[in-house]
Amino acid sequence: MPRTRSMLPLAALLVLPLTACGGTADADAKEITVYSADGLRAEDGSGFYDKVFKDFEKETGIKVRYVEGGSGEVVQRLAREKSNTKADVVVTLPPFIQQADGKGLLAAYRPQGSDKVADGAKDPAGKWTAVANNYFCFIYNTKELHGTPPRTWKDLLDAGYKGKLQYSTPGVAGDGTAVLIKVMHDLGGKEPAMAYLKDLQKNNVGPSKSTGQLAPKVDKGELLVANGDVQMNFANTKSMPNQGIFFPAGDNGKPTTFALPYAAGLVKAAPHAASAKKFLDYLLTDRVQREVSAVGGGFPSRTDVKATDLNATALTGIMRGVEIFQPDWADIDKNLPSYVEAWRTATGS
Repeated sequence: MPRTRSMLPLAALLVLPLTACGGTADADAKEITVYSADGLRAEDGSGFYDKVFKDFEKETGIKVRYVEGGSGEVVQRLAREKSNTKADVVVTLPPFIQQADGKGLLAAYRPQGSDKVADGAKDPAGKWTAVANNYFCFIYNTKELHGTPPRTWKDLLDAGYKGKLQYSTPGVAGDGTAVLIKVMHDLGGKEPAMAYLKDLQKNNVGPSKSTGQLAPKVDKGELLVANGDVQMNFANTKSMPNQGIFFPAGDNGKPTTFALPYAAGLVKAAPHAASAKKFLDYLLTDRVQREVSAVGGGFPSRTDVKATDLNATALTGIMRGVEIFQPDWADIDKNLPSYVEAWRTATGS
């Protein structure tokens, strides 16, 4: 399920580019506009969003107008439209959902079922709630590397990866920002992380604003290694069989990752707030939460939903033995500009 920005209509789903108009001034209209980070819809119409939007309209009569972009892009658009709000719901990854809250773009709303979401996966003030859990990862070409991924960050410095490694842009892409977070965690802080990324730059192809564009390149062998996230890349394996998931380790050799959930919030001054609340409630229903894995290849955000489908079993296997750490999202939200600037200086990007 590659992250794409196709503009083909999918049944009740209207896909709009980031430059298009969204929403309407009619508060009684039976529609909502969702701004979302990419990753949950599929080009062939088989993705999580594709099913959820269609089912939601069938059950409520409310159509979903969908605008897709990078994790940071959707927040930037909300900020530009603050005086004339178009969107009703925003779905994006940390730390951009916190950024949206910090810019005053979100309204408090606790969807039904959010009491079953772990405290670390929702805002204490009710501004946002994780609706699908996910984890940061890297991917590799299983054919070219004979099914054996690099084990540590140091392995990626090998000359064999020159021109064959790429990661998405920190500060623009959610998964690109995650690269900074994981390297800083695994290597012991900002300074050693930037020194490492400076060294890694000799192998790096260059910036990419979309993580989803990297998966097809890995599958074809144009790249040997790229960053990603478990939900997207696991779902991709059906159409891109030559990619495998791995988690680079620090000097201690232990693979690590952290949760990178899709978090949803009600947009402040949303044109269709009542319908938007119904949609947020719907995303946390027991049935839809089970579809996060069965259809979307991700992880339920509700802790009381124990998915047992084949995807859920496979995902459990992927995560086995991987240490999960908790980032300090308040610190990252506060200091992200300085981290990104340090990365630019270190890499010359």
